[in-house]
Order: sequence, then structure tokens, then C-alpha cells
Amino acid sequence: MSEHPTPAAPPASGRPDAEPPAIEVRDLSKRFGTALAVDGLSLSVAPGETVALLGGNGAGKTTTISMLLGLLLPSAGSVRILGCDMARHPHRVLHRINFSSPYVDLPRRLTVAQNLRFFARLYGVPDADDRLARLGRELDLESLWKKRTGQLSAGQKTRVSVAKALINRPEVLLLDEPTASLDPDTADWLRGYLERYQAERRVAILLASHNMAEVERLCDRVVMMKAGRLVDEATPAELLRKYGRTNLEEVFLDIARDRRAEPAPGGDRPRGEDPRHRESGEAAP
Repeated sequence: MSEHPTPAAPPASGRPDAEPPAIEVRDLSKRFGTALAVDGLSLSVAPGETVALLGGNGAGKTTTISMLLGLLLPSAGSVRILGCDMARHPHRVLHRINFSSPYVDLPRRLTVAQNLRFFARLYGVPDADDRLARLGRELDLESLWKKRTGQLSAGQKTRVSVAKALINRPEVLLLDEPTASLDPDTADWLRGYLERYQAERRVAILLASHNMAEVERLCDRVVMMKAGRLVDEATPAELLRKYGRTNLEEVFLDIARDRRAEPAPGGDRPRGEDPRHRESGEAAP
């Protein structure tokens, strides 16, 4: 894969608070029948900031992202992207945002080149050929141009999906498990690529991931969801201190298993039930 020059470092704070948020969610809820998938969620992402949206299966992450993209209408609350109300005027801003997920297939019978050219036209990219050529070099896609997307490996599909997500030089980027199908070496390379891209373009990124090491590396803040609600929000370092843990995976498990954040006397483990002791009835240490 191609090497890139090291860009200038982003602002030390990571959060240019003087600027309006690129993503602003207020009291967002989504109901499907009697089921409340998202319940009063509020969050924001500033330009140049990466925020992780974390939670177990069924936490409401995918529903939230669908409302951010305008694919679902909220039952209550609001979503503003780059100052635009997504429920009322999504088409004013859709050309300035993009999305990537290894779980969303591009048309399988089209070649990689055909797929990316289609999305370049859809987003109105003025220099489409030059843009595709650059992404091809940077994401190591040049040998795949003529292959049908349905014939690609999982890792190759992931790189094509990232190229699609960057085709319009988005100001807001929504990433769902961007490295889930990649081997460790390629995943590490892609994380570095995203870091460089963000530093160069000051893109706002909302990242949904189950890779906690990835979240610790890439994210300025973490929003933890459970059963559709925000249950905690802080920087990765603040969460580690709050829960008395050494890594975010342990924090994730504490929240998923309803352990309290306050440290227990005489130790670092937060108070709360430890699932390993449920069957025996033994008290948690």
C-alpha cells in the first residue's frame, strides 16, 4: 500500500469548541411499534473530532446511524448535520457526508470501477477520474478495478467500501466497524490512513466499533449506549479512571453487565455483580 507524508498535527484539544458541531443530536428517540430502539439520545461531534458510538447488540447504534443519514425518521428529537435538519432537508447536506460498513454490500455484479464511478456521479464529484485514481493508489485498489465486487474477499470489499465513503471528500464520515474484516496488518494500516485523512481534512467522524483498542487509538470521546439510552460519555482516559480499569474492553464489560463505576474499597474493581458468581451465589470480589 502507498506511503503518505505525515500531515500537520491537529489542534491539541481535539475539540475546536468555538465552531458549531458537525453532528448535533438532541433528545433523539425512535420507536418501532411498542419497542423503543433509541430513547432520548443527545450527542455532538465537532469538526476534526472522532467520537465512538459503543454498545452491545441491540443498543441502538445502527438505528441511530440510520437516523443520522436520514434513512429513518425520528419518533422524537432532532438530528442536525452541518447545521441542516436531517428530518426536513436531508438533500441539502447528503453530498457532504458519507458512510461505510463492511456489512452493506455494493452491487455485486458491477466491477469495482463501475461501482465507484456510479457513486462519484451520484455525489456529483467534479474530478471523478482523478479522484478514483488517487483512491486506487492510496487504498491499493488498482489491481481490483475490473473485478466484480461479488468476487472480492472480505478485506478487499472493506477497502472498496472505504473508497466509496471517501469518494466525495466528506466533511462528516460515519464508520461502522471499518476494520472488522481486515487482517491485523491491513487494519493497522487503515487506522493510520484514517488518522492522516482526518488531520488533512478535519472531517468529523462517528465510529461504531467493537474493537476497543481501535477506539482507544482513534477516538477523542466515547459515547456508551445500552438499551437505546446514553449511559456514559467521556474521553477514553476518563472512562478508564472512572471505572478503575486498564483498557476500554473492561469498561465495556462493566457497563454491559451493569457494574457500577465507583471503585470498591481496597481495590480497582468497580462495585457490582460479577456474572462469574451468579450461578454459585458467591459475592463479587
